[in-house]
Amino acid sequence: MPVETPHLRVDLGRLRRNVRHVAEQAASARIALRPHAKTHKSLEIARLQLASGAVGLTVATVGEAEAFVRGGCTDVFIAYPIWVDEGRAQRLRDLAEQARVAIGVDSVESAANGGRRLGGSGIEVLVEVDSGHHRTGVPPKDAGHVAKAAARVGLPVRGVFTFPGHGYARGAADEVVAAEATALRVARESVEAAGLDCRVVSGGSTPTLAASLGSAGASGDLGRVTELRPGVYVFGDAQQWELGTVDPDDIALTARATVVSHAGGRVVLDAGSKVLGADRAAYATGYGRILERPRARVVSLAEHHAVVEWPGRRPRLGSQVDVVPNHVCAAVNLADVLWVEEAGRLRAWDVAARGLNS
Repeated sequence: MPVETPHLRVDLGRLRRNVRHVAEQAASARIALRPHAKTHKSLEIARLQLASGAVGLTVATVGEAEAFVRGGCTDVFIAYPIWVDEGRAQRLRDLAEQARVAIGVDSVESAANGGRRLGGSGIEVLVEVDSGHHRTGVPPKDAGHVAKAAARVGLPVRGVFTFPGHGYARGAADEVVAAEATALRVARESVEAAGLDCRVVSGGSTPTLAASLGSAGASGDLGRVTELRPGVYVFGDAQQWELGTVDPDDIALTARATVVSHAGGRVVLDAGSKVLGADRAAYATGYGRILERPRARVVSLAEHHAVVEWPGRRPRLGSQVDVVPNHVCAAVNLADVLWVEEAGRLRAWDVAARGLNS
């Protein structure tokens, strides 16, 4: 039977091509790829990434790490400055018996707290530094201070990491990647000056990925990113389309929706914010885009309605269209299942890490 709308649909051919293309680029640049699995939350997609050469997975929460380790992943990095309480400590220790595990820290206090609860477990840490996004992370020059605090309490230091989130802006990628390289160079020098090895220098995002790969090694060994953690590249989304990071032909995930109304001379679809997510970046020209009609825009979004300004002849009532969500990570987290299409046939892949926010 046909799958009722609205639902998230994945073009498996495009997905595989995206995974393979980035894996080949990273291998050519001699940079390890550790994709961020919070984008897809899918065991099947994680397995595709690992089979294509990813060294492990990045996740955002302990719950996501648990889901992927249960699914067979043996190397996870929780790229988040976790405040380790008693419950998370036990969960992390359990994980460390099944897989190689690392967590983020961005203060002496969080390192000391983590050491009290996790010291001797084999769990490693990476020190998060702020490379310009101004969300979390210590100033790069202070990375050694935090790393030394972690090592002192029994947490082995793997290296340093950052998230260049300010790369989500038009034309910003080259400048952001240069700033990222400088921040990571300073951080690495700081860790080494504290008498510790800095084996991993981790960064990257989807909008800065091409610039990162293009500049690999250009800043010298100390500025070289050794590991990249993009996430959205597997699917693409309307944000990446607007930034010019992906072409429409690369977009592998859409929300299949039905035209339910022509009220007001516009097109109204049955995929609202509970399917697409409600994100709209400052540079976005709408709440989503239509894959087959690039000039159309979702101009209004309610829980169960997407109102589309549709240039030209409107699709008939009852017909179906493919909406590209603005932020694919948010859309996937709202779905129980991804409907994967190959050769005209559909199969269901569970969103195994959905809602695991702690």
